[in-house]
Amino acid sequence: MTTNERSLPRSLGLWSAVAVVIGTTIGSGIFRSPASIAGHVPDPTILMFVWILGGVVALCGALSLAEVATALPHTGGLYVFIRDAWGRLPAFLFGWTELVIIRAAAIGAVATTCAEYTIRTFGYDTRVAPYDSYVHYAAAVFIAALAAVNIVGVRWASGVLNFSAVAKYTALLFIIGIAFAIPSHPAAPAVVPSASSAITVGAFGLALVSVLWSYDGWADLSFIAGEVKEPRRTLPRAFIGGTVAVIAIYLAANIAYLKVLPIDQMRTSKLIAADVAQLLLGTWGVTFVGVVVVVSTFGTLNGSLLTAPRIFFAMADDGLLFRQFAAVHPRFKTPYVSIMLCAVLGIAFVLLRTFEQLADTFVTAILPFYGLAVASVFSLRRRPGYDPSYRAPGFPIVPSVFILSTVYLVLNGLIEPASRWPTAAVFATVLFGIPVYYLTVRRRGDRV
Repeated sequence: MTTNERSLPRSLGLWSAVAVVIGTTIGSGIFRSPASIAGHVPDPTILMFVWILGGVVALCGALSLAEVATALPHTGGLYVFIRDAWGRLPAFLFGWTELVIIRAAAIGAVATTCAEYTIRTFGYDTRVAPYDSYVHYAAAVFIAALAAVNIVGVRWASGVLNFSAVAKYTALLFIIGIAFAIPSHPAAPAVVPSASSAITVGAFGLALVSVLWSYDGWADLSFIAGEVKEPRRTLPRAFIGGTVAVIAIYLAANIAYLKVLPIDQMRTSKLIAADVAQLLLGTWGVTFVGVVVVVSTFGTLNGSLLTAPRIFFAMADDGLLFRQFAAVHPRFKTPYVSIMLCAVLGIAFVLLRTFEQLADTFVTAILPFYGLAVASVFSLRRRPGYDPSYRAPGFPIVPSVFILSTVYLVLNGLIEPASRWPTAAVFATVLFGIPVYYLTVRRRGDRV
């Protein structure tokens, strides 16, 4: 642990840590991704299998990272795990990709959805001018406002995250409860398999990518591990408890959706939660869901601005980024320069790109580094002095399941015609970080 990291106080308890997992994971995905997933796998049984498989993959990752995090409970999370297991160049590439692609895309995608639903809640159609352009400006305002909250202090940011986590989870439980409480609703058709064409391996892979976008967030707690109280005890409980809670609510939500809408109708329901609520509750149900999505995405955006800046803070403190980004606010004790960096990047992206472009870019770029971070458990277990307070059950099968899943998804993205060139462009940007590393970090005299 560096001297600078010690200036970030450990102020997050167990519930706040669990709220980080739930709050950063449950965003817009469960409210809009089921439509695209049903488009790839138009069969109720296979659709549920993809959601279960995605949950298993996420849980395998969480079980593995929970072990590494208790041994290395430092600010930066995945960056620290990759650095200690695989060296400074791979760690730099992760930070480089976070800087130029991942974090700005993630913040931008969530902020765009939050802005879109906010404008819709006030009764304006964001598909037509001038409201389509207002989405970008509103998203930028949300990013700037939440960046300010996070600069003021971790307690303020975690308070917003705690509230939104409870609100969004309760709202999903309410929608699910209504769906199951009214089984004989006249608008609720029977769930039957679609007569669509056979599902291909490539389509299954694209559906799984969309599912993992919805599950993404389970690893974000690691970024702020240096500010968690009693990390060797708290981190595994929060990783596992939060991930299991998300898997449970996602599976229940999809069963509820299928109970109300047939699979063919789900494929065209871009706002499925709103459509289900309208069928069950009428017009006010749509307004209710709109408010829920605003709260949900607002909380996720706040969570991203709470956790992600710690990556750049750790890199700068480690000499892999400009030292200014390791600055700690003298009064609020937060990495305020890194928070401002994330906010500026996010604002730039939302002003230039659409939600679909942002979401696809994020998933493609983050997968290889998730694989590297989880694989660190193999490397670290062979080293003397490795002393985690918790060990992943089912080793080596559990981390291997996650790693093989990421390999499959990356290869599928390169092979599938619909995603081949965007995937290649993302990886080219990642690899461009290699000459950047040698022209900057190594020229300053650092060693791998």
